[in-house]
Amino acid sequence: MTEQPRRIRRALLSVSDKSGLVDFARELARHGVELVSTGGTKAALAEAGLAVRDVADLTGFPEMMDGRLKTLHPKVHGGLLAIRDNAEHTGSMEAHGIEPIDLLVVNLYPFEQTVQKGADFETCVENIDIGGPAMVRAAAKNHGDVTVVVDPEDYRTIVTEMAAHGGATTPSLRKKLAAKAFGRTAAYDAAISGWFADKLDDPAPTYSAFGGKLIQVMRYGENPHQTAAFYRSAEVRYGVATARQLQGKQLSYNNINDTDAAFECVAEFDPKRTAACAIIKHANPCGVAEGETLGEAYRKALLCDQDSAFGGIVAVNRTLDAEAARMITGIFTEVIIAPDATDEAIEIVRTKKNLRLMVAGGLPDPRKRGTTMRTVAGGFLVQSRDNAVADDLVLKVVSKRQPTEAELADLTFAFRVAKHVKSNAVVYAKDRMTVGIGAGQMSRVDSAAIAVRKAEDAARLAELPAPLTKGSVVASDAFYPFPDALLVSIRAGATAVIQPGGSIRDDQVIKAADDHGVAMVLTGLRHFRH
Repeated sequence: MTEQPRRIRRALLSVSDKSGLVDFARELARHGVELVSTGGTKAALAEAGLAVRDVADLTGFPEMMDGRLKTLHPKVHGGLLAIRDNAEHTGSMEAHGIEPIDLLVVNLYPFEQTVQKGADFETCVENIDIGGPAMVRAAAKNHGDVTVVVDPEDYRTIVTEMAAHGGATTPSLRKKLAAKAFGRTAAYDAAISGWFADKLDDPAPTYSAFGGKLIQVMRYGENPHQTAAFYRSAEVRYGVATARQLQGKQLSYNNINDTDAAFECVAEFDPKRTAACAIIKHANPCGVAEGETLGEAYRKALLCDQDSAFGGIVAVNRTLDAEAARMITGIFTEVIIAPDATDEAIEIVRTKKNLRLMVAGGLPDPRKRGTTMRTVAGGFLVQSRDNAVADDLVLKVVSKRQPTEAELADLTFAFRVAKHVKSNAVVYAKDRMTVGIGAGQMSRVDSAAIAVRKAEDAARLAELPAPLTKGSVVASDAFYPFPDALLVSIRAGATAVIQPGGSIRDDQVIKAADDHGVAMVLTGLRHFRH
């Protein structure tokens, strides 16, 4: 493959995103480049006064089938694929009247955007590009001779390079652009295949692909010796990937992971019903609460574990207001994420120059289907998102004592939070606020005990007469294999418990609850989170 600058004499331009197109084409024309184009792109260039040749003139074949067939032709692909220093290739070009194409400028039909807008099936299918990816892959394969551009952000780079090399591009740039082109077509096909699998309700297609567009190159990953990058996928879901950062320094890898955990947790709480706040540290909630206002919810959430909240991530389920902003900025906080923020709240947060403020535009729907992925050595695990919502569960009281209305409200609250705590998870709650959280332990007994110790520490810090586990309820993300963890909670003062049930020793666990006058509710559904 040729390793030398290649002069651009002919360019084929066919784009859906026309930002920067005319200015770029003018620069090409100044270098004497012949412009060849199709459809709307050709019309835009001609309207700007540029001389442009129709691709039908190049191929000798008319566009047809509503534009489905226009560039799938040997005179296009031959012009892209022919190796200029190969005598057999150039002989074929001469024999069949194939003109070389030195620059291909294509950005694909807006399939991802069409899906995000909620278009119907037929419209989405019509926005699947066929000719574009075929040309992009051909040009990228032959990058020794052809420059391929799939992103308007690269126009300036091309212009600068041509100016520096007499209208030519260098091999190193062509390789970089080829790699980007293959990445773009891969992400595009991944979006299409994922969309089809979703429409067919196929949880395990034979071939699975994931793709995305780079949002940010991170300074490092979880640790300074690891590299990392952040990508946006085709999934339609409000969150950290869709959020606008209004202020503060660049998010780190760990910031993004924790911010996502915080926003997904707080989205469990319907903002039309209640204000809610979640404080996250190392991807685990250290305090979650509901309140009449965001300020009240934050105050209650902070009471659960003030020590861990220092340097944490705060998520709220309503527009961030001034009251909440003042309270949150009262201690060191890394990130605040909200559906939106008032101007006054933005100004308050701005006084903390390193605090990041993210507005996501909405809340993720906790009931919506989706896919999560985790890599393992040599492969990856894919599963549907845990979209089970506490409000939709049919609860079964199995104890002799029925829970009170207040206990039942707190039980539902606690189980809602337990869904977002790493397993083994035990969550104590009272008055719709967490009062003790035990996360990520190998033993459920340890999780129950750690949560109690956290509650005792919080009580001392707040100068309370007793830990708030007295008179609380407790949620377990999975069943109790033995009564031991439940007994830890009962000794801490829990009066009611919610758990999935399903252990071979359920009778022993229920008997332990009855022996202590504790109400027990089964969900029939667990929330493992590893």
